[in-house]
Amino acid sequence: MPELPEVETIARGLASRLIGDVIESVWLGSKPEPLKSPAVEIEATLLSKKILNVRRSGKHIVFDLSDPVALAPSAQWIVHLGMTGRLLVCSPEAEVSKHTHAVLRLASGRELRFVDPRRFGRLAVVEKFAPPGLEPLSISLDEFTNLFRVRKTPIKSALLNQKLLSGVGNIYADEALYRAGLRPRRRAASLAGNDFAKLRKGLKQVLSEAIRLGGSSISDYVDSDGQEGFFQLKHRVYGREGEPCRKCGTAIKRVVIAGRSSHYCPKCQK
Repeated sequence: MPELPEVETIARGLASRLIGDVIESVWLGSKPEPLKSPAVEIEATLLSKKILNVRRSGKHIVFDLSDPVALAPSAQWIVHLGMTGRLLVCSPEAEVSKHTHAVLRLASGRELRFVDPRRFGRLAVVEKFAPPGLEPLSISLDEFTNLFRVRKTPIKSALLNQKLLSGVGNIYADEALYRAGLRPRRRAASLAGNDFAKLRKGLKQVLSEAIRLGGSSISDYVDSDGQEGFFQLKHRVYGREGEPCRKCGTAIKRVVIAGRSSHYCPKCQK
C-alpha cells in the first residue's frame, strides 16, 4: 500500500498538471467497492467543479474543488489508493483498463482516470476532510511524545496506528526505528524522552528523503507520470532479512508483530 512519501509524490505530480482545470463530465463504474460515497453524490459534487488544489492528507489525496468562478473550495474529492489504485492523466484516446472505476473528462481535453485492479481504493466526497491522526512531518516533539509515552503496545504497532499518526506505514516505520536505534518490539511506554526525540527526528528524515526520491517502488507503485521511485535503493532494514547491516555488518532480522513483518538490526537497535 502506498505510504506517505508515495502519496505525497503522486499528489504533487497531479497538482502540477491539474490545478485550474474543470471537470466537465463524470463516469463511475458499476463495482460498488471503490465508492465510499454514493455514486450520485460523487457525480453531483464533481460535475462542473474547478480543481483548486491537489494535496496529500495522511495517506489520502485531497482534491479541493470550487465552482468555476469561485476562489474558495466548496467541496473535496477524497481518494485513497488502497493496495493497487492509480490516478492517471491521459488522453481520451488512450485504452481504458478493465479495472477503471472512474473517468473525469476535463475542460483541457484530457481525462483523469482511477484504476484499481484489487478494488481496495476508495472514492468519497466531503465538505472538509480531516485525517484521523496527526501529520508526521509537522508534529512537535511534545505532541509526538504525548502520543506514545502511555502506549503499552510495541512502538512499531503504535507508529502504524493511523489514529495517532496519519500516513506512516510498514516501510518507513522500520526505517525510522533503525535510524533511532530502537527495536520494533520495544513497548512505546518504555521509551525515554531522548528516545522519542531520536525517533521523531528519524521519522521526519526518512519521510523527507523518501519524498525527494519519489517514494519506494516495491510492488505496483509508480507516480502520476508512471515513473518508479528510488528510495527502495536506500532501505537500511526493510526487506533486507539476512543481509548485512549497512553500518555494522550484522545480519538483518525479521519478526512478525501484529501480523506485520518488521525488520531490524539486532546490534544497532536496542
